[in-house]
Amino acid sequence: MSAVMTRGLLFVHSAPSALCPHVEWAIGSVVEKRTDLDWTAQPAAPGMFRAELSWVGVPGTGAKLASALRGWAHLRYEVTEEPSPGVDGARWSHTPELGIFHAMTDVHGNIVISEDRVRYAYETGAGDPAAVYHELSLALGEAWDEELEPFRHAAEGAPVRWLHQVG
Repeated sequence: MSAVMTRGLLFVHSAPSALCPHVEWAIGSVVEKRTDLDWTAQPAAPGMFRAELSWVGVPGTGAKLASALRGWAHLRYEVTEEPSPGVDGARWSHTPELGIFHAMTDVHGNIVISEDRVRYAYETGAGDPAAVYHELSLALGEAWDEELEPFRHAAEGAPVRWLHQVG
């Protein structure tokens, strides 16, 4: 019987050079395999470096990767995990200023907001459209998207490395 597998992407949008080996070590501890990322200069943040990794592993690997990288100063990253049988997809975004954001995603990568979160936005808004808008903006992670967008554009055309985890 084979284990259910999924795949995803890790985008390290910016890391200082001194942190790059530690990022590789943290990733390796999650996937139980040494990783040697192809670090390139990050044009959106001079002096910083960026790397991408496509991974295959058991469901939950994305959460483990996001947790392993969480909390380091000056590190910006995103992790995605595709849906798999019985498991929703997910996205994690992290910036030094905002911390970590997590959302469930559909098969196309769109953020899915739960009924409870929508109800919370209505209740918190108490009839004030601006307050409802604010809560829905938080639920969608718009502040993280705004901060990370310049780093995403700087990565266009960059190489992606594949890593397969033995399940």
